[in-house]
Amino acid sequence: MNSYDVIVLGLGGMGSAAAHHLAARGQRVLGLEQFGPAHALGSSHGGSRIIRQSYFEDPAYVPLLVRAYELWEDLEAASGADLLTLTGGLYVGPAESTTVAGSLAAAREWNLPHELLDAETIRVRFPTTAPDEDVVGLYEERAGFVRPEASVAAHLSVAGRLGADLHFEEPVLDWSAHSGGVAVTTARGTYTAGTLVISPGAWAPRVLASLGLPLRVERQVMYWFQPVGGVEPYLPDRHPIYVWEDRTGVQTYGFPSIDGPEGGVKIAFFRKGIDTTPDTLDREVHDDEITAMAERAGRDLPTLPGRFLRGAACMYTTTPDEHFVIAPHPEHERVVIACGFSGHGFKFVPVVGEILADLATDGTTRHPIALFDPARSSAAGSRT
Repeated sequence: MNSYDVIVLGLGGMGSAAAHHLAARGQRVLGLEQFGPAHALGSSHGGSRIIRQSYFEDPAYVPLLVRAYELWEDLEAASGADLLTLTGGLYVGPAESTTVAGSLAAAREWNLPHELLDAETIRVRFPTTAPDEDVVGLYEERAGFVRPEASVAAHLSVAGRLGADLHFEEPVLDWSAHSGGVAVTTARGTYTAGTLVISPGAWAPRVLASLGLPLRVERQVMYWFQPVGGVEPYLPDRHPIYVWEDRTGVQTYGFPSIDGPEGGVKIAFFRKGIDTTPDTLDREVHDDEITAMAERAGRDLPTLPGRFLRGAACMYTTTPDEHFVIAPHPEHERVVIACGFSGHGFKFVPVVGEILADLATDGTTRHPIALFDPARSSAAGSRT
């Protein structure tokens, strides 16, 4: 077997980006993926992912988002693919809600352009919506969506063009690290390299079991509905991406109609999943789930429930504090880990790839990643 500079284990969103950035730096890269390219069996599928900058999760993410936007545009130029569409973003809820107050705090800290809208203004600006009088919204123009499957395919395409050796349908059986490098064993043999990047998605609890990270894999469902009267009012130049929090703290998120007249409109609960594993994931979408989603959607966007078109299950891999894990492996200096993206990671894919390439080649990065240290107290089990 050939020896490489870096092996990337897992070629989903983060791994495909890491392979691209490493190959662009002249590294001899081997990428290993247990399924096919840009598959729909993990967390990087469903046709669309929100991208936004007024980040209610924590203002510390904003510099990474600014860089991610630059890298999304670079990837579009390098691949020729249409990946990023800006539609504007609307974040609705009570003024004190995480969605609104958190977005406002991030926008103010980083001087991001934004508008605060009362309920009446929201209804006038966005006629698809019907907010109650006691909610408000924050609107930012620099929000929209990215295409997950196309993004993974673009990163893989550019990585391959730059010389990366990409193997699909080749599950990893074991890996080890020592002072001189790393070894990865698959059914086809054992590969060696100077450094290993592990980006296993929902398989992290198994692949990184020795770390004892408190990762929770959750089943999440995405839904597509055909609105009453058709999709025209939901076209991207009329309808923004949105996150909507109700008085109980439950968030939904949704998109414009982006796949033509019969593609419908996608909506989902942000955090209302149940525990699962990749092996036991229920991929069927059940009638009671469809009913609950339709009822919630109809409260906020009255014409949206309409006719149910389809649903799809995916997985979040969540840490107790819902922040990422990106760091050198605490026990092996030649191993870099990336996992626990907690349902809000895809918008960061290209900058995470850049960070992983930094850590694999230089052992450090200029990007602020202290928040993602696996040794932080919250990652040990206390939610903050």
